Amino acid sequence: MGSDVAYNFIFKVVLVGESGVGKSNLLSRFTENKFTLDSRTTIGVEFSTQTIQLGQASIRAQIWDTAGLERYRAITSAYYRGAVGALLVYDITKKPTYESVERWLSELYDHAHPRVVVILVGNKTDLESNRSVTSEEAKHYAEKKGLLFVETSALESTNVEVAFNNVVSEIYRRLGSKEVIQRDFRAPVSLRSQTRAEDKKPCCRNI
Repeated sequence: MGSDVAYNFIFKVVLVGESGVGKSNLLSRFTENKFTLDSRTTIGVEFSTQTIQLGQASIRAQIWDTAGLERYRAITSAYYRGAVGALLVYDITKKPTYESVERWLSELYDHAHPRVVVILVGNKTDLESNRSVTSEEAKHYAEKKGLLFVETSALESTNVEVAFNNVVSEIYRRLGSKEVIQRDFRAPVSLRSQTRAEDKKPCCRNI
């Protein structure tokens, strides 16, 4: 295969979870190495793209940041369609955000690709002293549900790349053959029409 293989693998990955768990900062840390302490709630949906190298293949990850607020869920549900990967994020210091994981998982399975790869992400490990969800509890839940699991800190840039790379690697691994990837999982996006300026396309701006 030639170097143009990079343009044959485009995976749609969504960030889901309650508002305030740090989804937008995980995305900005991964794609731009930025963190904003006073980041405002994402309204609607926006996406960024990032290229991940897996051996000889370059995978283009199209990562969608979905609004966590209940009143916007009707807007974002359509964006699950075609998603082959998801980061299901909760805040380790806020038990209710972890308790809502089951509902988000159900929504993912209802709207995303039938074989969507999900990683459970416990964010804000920089606030360890305020932890209300143990690593053991979350890891056990992830194992029971067949999910990947990692704990992160967008603030300290801990395990952020690991979380995204693990999802993309697992999507690639699970699909088995390149033919399956190309037939079932390639997003309908022509990268030849994309430019660097289009790497981040807000649907609805943060307000």
